[in-house]
Amino acid sequence: MKLRLALAVLIAAAWLAAPEAFAQGCSMCWNTAAAGGEQAARALDLGILVLLVPAISIFVGILVFAVRYRK
Repeated sequence: MKLRLALAVLIAAAWLAAPEAFAQGCSMCWNTAAAGGEQAARALDLGILVLLVPAISIFVGILVFAVRYRK
């Protein structure tokens, strides 16, 4: 029980201490992406997919491992 509480406090502290994590909506980034044109939009979409595939693969791998070896 104490471990779960400590983990929850640690996660909350990390979340609150990282305001840079909420910077995805800054106006300068949005204007730069919007001014790039069609090729820049495609490159941005491809970059998002490239970064998304490994994260989803790791998540699915951990989920499969957890389901397979649960008791």
